[in-house]
Amino acid sequence: MLTRIAGLSARVRGPLIVLAVLLLAAAGLGLHRVLGPEDTAAARPPAGPRTADRIVPAPLAATAGPGPGYRLSERTAVRVGDVGEQGAEVRRIAEQLAGELRRPTGYPFKVTEDGPADGIRLQLDPALPAETGAEGYRLTSDAEGVRITARTPAGLYRGGQTLRQLLPPRIESRAPVADGPPWSVAAVAVEDRPRYAYRGAMLDVARHFFTVAEVEGYIDRLALYKINYLHLHLSDDQGWRIEIPGRPALTAVGASSEVGGTPGGFYTAADYREIVRYAQERYLTVVPEIDLPGHSNAILASYPELNCTGSARPWPYTGTEVGFSTVCPTGEAVFAFTGEVIAELARLTPGPYLHIGGDEVRAVPPEAYRDFVRRVGAQVLAAGKTPVGWNQTAPAAGPGGVGLLQYWDGKGRDQDVRDAIGRGVKVIMSPAGRSYLDMKYEASYPLGLRWAGTIDVRSAYSWDPDTLVDLPAGSVLGVEAPLWTETLDTPERLDLMLLPRLPALAELGWSPEAGHDWAGFRQRLAEEGARWTAAGFGYEKRSEIPWPAR
Repeated sequence: MLTRIAGLSARVRGPLIVLAVLLLAAAGLGLHRVLGPEDTAAARPPAGPRTADRIVPAPLAATAGPGPGYRLSERTAVRVGDVGEQGAEVRRIAEQLAGELRRPTGYPFKVTEDGPADGIRLQLDPALPAETGAEGYRLTSDAEGVRITARTPAGLYRGGQTLRQLLPPRIESRAPVADGPPWSVAAVAVEDRPRYAYRGAMLDVARHFFTVAEVEGYIDRLALYKINYLHLHLSDDQGWRIEIPGRPALTAVGASSEVGGTPGGFYTAADYREIVRYAQERYLTVVPEIDLPGHSNAILASYPELNCTGSARPWPYTGTEVGFSTVCPTGEAVFAFTGEVIAELARLTPGPYLHIGGDEVRAVPPEAYRDFVRRVGAQVLAAGKTPVGWNQTAPAAGPGGVGLLQYWDGKGRDQDVRDAIGRGVKVIMSPAGRSYLDMKYEASYPLGLRWAGTIDVRSAYSWDPDTLVDLPAGSVLGVEAPLWTETLDTPERLDLMLLPRLPALAELGWSPEAGHDWAGFRQRLAEEGARWTAAGFGYEKRSEIPWPAR
């Protein structure tokens, strides 16, 4: 597999800032911005275990209990109880949780089906109310231990992420904590379930390629905040990123570059399966995207016969402009190609969705565009998947074609989306001016773009997916936070754009709308910085958040 060669550029904010960043890096203190004057009034973090009113995303309901709660110790076990046919999966979740707790504490956390009465217990309970759903759970903590119950293993996993948030932030450390705090969980009763079924994040690996390990690190960040879909943007003008049997030029040519002209890369079938496996173990479903018929320069450089002119596109393309390339929308060779690609992606992807793109197509007549989208959508359906398209595909959406629209840019096309909803189509909300995490925080920020405006943390949080656009009630399946990588070439830069805005969008997707409150959210978010530091995650220390003083 080809690998990307790129380095992290220093952020230029004056000589003093540069010096401070270098000193912090040398000391191994993380990637977040050094404290500035805006941080001087920040509140101190609370002492002792974190209470349920600090959870991100906020749960449906949480009640503080009496007493001191539960303190982990060397004798704490993780018990799985009688779990029936799903016992192997519940035990895997228990082993994963135990491993996450062993690392910082040094405690053994034996996983057992019996053992002492105290400890951490994971239990499937089909008698929980039906509205608990597949991802809902109950968590209770008292002096005797922590109990997580759910109707499905997915719910147990989500409850485990909440347990981690109830422990001191250093529980996220990737190494043993020699002088660790008391590992205590406050007494609490939590009842929780998601607002939306779809809560996604997208990573663009086409403009800049990211290795399997780097994508898995991205998944780790998503899983903390109960994200359940990972959308991988696998092709664009600058690169093709997935191996397809019988189409070797896609990787020999189309994968060989990226924005800026560095070498790019691609995933073999084994690489892609590893990403899917890693995501599945954290209850994220992978949604692969091949963007068609536009954004296809890498395809046309690899296979010139897919161009209406029969000529190859110039290669490599290392810029960031859009809208200049399209496969021939009526060519039978093109549909043979799309059929091969779709069949391979469907074979490798266990999830229900396959994204066919469809945005920013400027040189194809509307009727030819609709026919192309319908035909490719039918290929996806024939492969056993639901086709997803950007909202420009709305005129071709409905029975037999695109079944799920991703709304990013209305530009007068909202009626097309409403018409598609009338034909039974659902919508993922990803409005560019609110959820595109590659947009700058403010105009002067050194990373990102601002063609859709700037997005600070409050802007990412303060909107309602159900009402931002005038759509029929019940038509929004969920939300997604795309992260495009025109200016982002390293995991460190991804972190700076992802955190702290990802938790804002995660809360929109998970928590009940009635509880959305910016003043409360910014206080809860402030405490996440210590978790990110412990985990080794970088983040942008935005002044609108009252980060605890250190």
